[in-house]
Order: sequence, then structure tokens, then C-alpha cells
Amino acid sequence: MCIAAPMKLTKIHESGRFGTAFLNGNELEINLSLLPGDIQIGDYVLVHAGCALEIVKRDFAEEILEIFKEIGESADGF
Repeated sequence: MCIAAPMKLTKIHESGRFGTAFLNGNELEINLSLLPGDIQIGDYVLVHAGCALEIVKRDFAEEILEIFKEIGESADGF
């Protein structure tokens, strides 16, 4: 199963094709080539296999992250 995770874009490199995104204390260098040119620092993007697939709204990203958190907490009991 493949899951894309919402991450907050913290840096866009000079070329505009790559950037840095942040999630749960971790930074990841990501490919931005699949996104439109109007992406901005602070945007939330869905990331899979190091590629940003889509810009998403903050509310949506936070909802997904909360679901991930709940899944993690429920798995702690196993």
C-alpha cells in the first residue's frame, strides 16, 4: 500500500524544481516538478516517494495528519 503524506513546504531551491518539506520534526528534500509554478513556502503538499504530487489546503493536511496520529496511537496497543 502506498500513502502520500501532507508536508509543509519550508524552502524552495533556486531552480524551483526542488524544495524542502517538514513533517513531525523531519525535513525531506522533495521534487516539486509535478506542481504548478505558483507554489509558495508555507504551502502544504502531498508527498509520495520524494515527489510533491499536489498542493492541498491547510485544513485538509491537518485532518490527514490527525488521522495518521490516531492510527499510530491505536497501533501502540499491539
